[in-house]
Amino acid sequence: MSALLEVQNLKKYFKTPGGLLHAVDDVNFTIEEGKTLGVVGESGCGKSTLGRTILHLLDPTDGKILFEGEDITAPSRKKLSEMRAKMQIIFQDPFSSLNPRMSVSETIMEPLQLHGGMGKEEMIEQTKALMDTVGLAERFWGSYPHELDGGRRQRIGIARAIALRPRFIVCDEPVSALDVSIQAQILNLLVELQEKQKLTYMFVTHDLSVVKYISDDILVMYLGQVVEKAGSHELFAHTLHPYSKALLSAIPVPNIHAKNVAIPMKGEITSPINPKPGCRFYARCPYAEERCQKPQTLEEVLPNHFVSCCRVRELNDLA
Repeated sequence: MSALLEVQNLKKYFKTPGGLLHAVDDVNFTIEEGKTLGVVGESGCGKSTLGRTILHLLDPTDGKILFEGEDITAPSRKKLSEMRAKMQIIFQDPFSSLNPRMSVSETIMEPLQLHGGMGKEEMIEQTKALMDTVGLAERFWGSYPHELDGGRRQRIGIARAIALRPRFIVCDEPVSALDVSIQAQILNLLVELQEKQKLTYMFVTHDLSVVKYISDDILVMYLGQVVEKAGSHELFAHTLHPYSKALLSAIPVPNIHAKNVAIPMKGEITSPINPKPGCRFYARCPYAEERCQKPQTLEEVLPNHFVSCCRVRELNDLA
């Protein structure tokens, strides 16, 4: 399969009174068509900023974004409008991302109106089809967001995102605000849509159980940087970076006899404002040495398994 999206040395910095905040710092990856890339990490690590920068909801500070082999790092207004039909986002909060003054049908129909090329009757039929696709009954046609539960609100967001039949969707923690039973329904809907419409996802989450279920490949981020990158099964079978290990150890195991010892992360989180060039996990890592304060590089230590840690081989007994 060919790469639908390629990100090269992408950076997004924000100016603050204290200096530059490195929200996304030198990130590289590719996503093959029809695949799902999971992006995980604790709150504030830059996951959502990465997705929004790719979609140009935020302008990149440096680096390149290639979509369908074309450089879209600095698109013209016309090109950006064309991109919107191919690249979409599902937001985290299914309430605040919807206009409270617009009904279900008006919200879903809005992208069709903005994109143009359809008559009124055709847009109505297309909106009904989209509601059916995401599991929204036609009786909700004139309903408003405050009249619906979280799951139905998120289905509106999904219908809106797929209205123009995009090729790539950033799923920005789309189930984190939902009950567990509703989470499963929305995840299954996303998987079903991906199979039927050949969608490519970038799935942003802090829930490792969710990312394991839906992802083909996984990026682990810490303070704006990628610390580990591998296939989903490979990452869970051979977790190598100390930060990734600590994250995975926090997943509850549904077995009272299983011994699951959480790895504590001590120390203060390094400031993302004007950070030092060394490992950003240095202050919290139990294995940190003097050499860890030097710049780290993402190195392939196992086939298709990349880690940014100068001690990874000795800590994991790799040749």
